[in-house]
Amino acid sequence: MRYGSLASAALHFGKANTALVAAQATPQGRARIALSAALAHVPGWFSPGSPEPAATDYNAQEANQLAWDQNPDFLFGFFGRQALESRAGGNVSWNTGVVPNEQLARSTDRAEVVALYKAAGLDLGEELDTLNDSKRIAADPKAVDYLSKFIIYNGDLDMPVPTMHTTGDGLVEVTAEQAYASVVASAGDSSLLREVFVHRAGHCTFSSAETVAAFQTLVERLDKGHWQGTDPTDMNSDAAALGALNNAPPSFIRFHPEQFLRRFDVRDAGDQEGDRGGDSND
Repeated sequence: MRYGSLASAALHFGKANTALVAAQATPQGRARIALSAALAHVPGWFSPGSPEPAATDYNAQEANQLAWDQNPDFLFGFFGRQALESRAGGNVSWNTGVVPNEQLARSTDRAEVVALYKAAGLDLGEELDTLNDSKRIAADPKAVDYLSKFIIYNGDLDMPVPTMHTTGDGLVEVTAEQAYASVVASAGDSSLLREVFVHRAGHCTFSSAETVAAFQTLVERLDKGHWQGTDPTDMNSDAAALGALNNAPPSFIRFHPEQFLRRFDVRDAGDQEGDRGGDSND
């Protein structure tokens, strides 16, 4: 296994953090942090209490991506990864068949990366070529079988399922909702799924009122046999009516997540060749 033990995970975590802090100190390092974030769709918005940075405020976006890396992403990336590999019995991921420049072309953060690379005086194409030519690592087939059994999306719904996601989630990126909707559509169960979105940074930083409003839509779906009241205007009104449960202004928004860059669902199980770009929602 890549990390093997908690001690090994801690060692790699410390090295990664040291490298991250050093990179942030230079324009070249900040550009590379932005590139790594773009390839993982880490958003440029971190604090739930702050407004989302302007679309062209690339420095602020990169600083927020750094914050996601520092906490909680690296913690999950090393310690969570070690725990998962221990359960799965080996390396669970791969970069065989992955083409970084093709992924960047589909990333919502591409403009940020291009701008910061230009400001840093780096040749983005040259660095992408370096990544493209880097060593490829295959997963342990038994470990992938574990993911296939316990983790991957299969899209087979036999009951109504509502999901709720913050648009500025840097731990479980909002593009995962596109991947989920896609595989549910492929299984013919889209009528059972409703995805709603809250315009806020953070992982699951929903207000109590937003959570209750979302739960109420599920109760109504079970009672009436069809979805209603899932429009953002209706949900914001329902949340606002809950008074003291609003520890933040209701912020449901109409939102269409971008393509998930490396889809892994039942349609791809056992296939480690090719770049898994998510397809569009039906």
